[in-house]
Amino acid sequence: MAFHKITFTVNGESELVDVPSHMTLLQMLREKLRLTGVKNGCAAGECGACTVIINGEPVNSCMVLAVECDGKEIVTIEGLARDERLDPVQEAIIEQGGVQCGFCTPGILISARALLDRTPTPSDYEVRDALVGNLCRCTGYLRIIDAVKKAAEA
Repeated sequence: MAFHKITFTVNGESELVDVPSHMTLLQMLREKLRLTGVKNGCAAGECGACTVIINGEPVNSCMVLAVECDGKEIVTIEGLARDERLDPVQEAIIEQGGVQCGFCTPGILISARALLDRTPTPSDYEVRDALVGNLCRCTGYLRIIDAVKKAAEA
């Protein structure tokens, strides 16, 4: 089995990790770096629970090989809060009641943060479009969409 040394930044911290060729980014984040906020929902790129931001773009980490992240900048749910202060998206989803079981929440929050970084005042259509790859079986989507809109105002 071939291993590769990769260097990247995750949540503002430089990392050097030895990974096998077949390891996904999802597996590396959870198993090697213990960033367990990234969830393994389907392992097929269908549910969005494993969404992270790579170089500013939201991606399903189950569909990316870890070796592809050499030299990249990655943000996970653990990187949203800064200086013990929640990101406005995190605050808004709590205030709007957009969380129930919480399994999908990290991926939704990451998708929402990526949207707001590129479109600070998104339309309802843009919010819905940004979240189309994130499945939620508990909350429904209205409160989540309301939370993203509220975070945009913050």
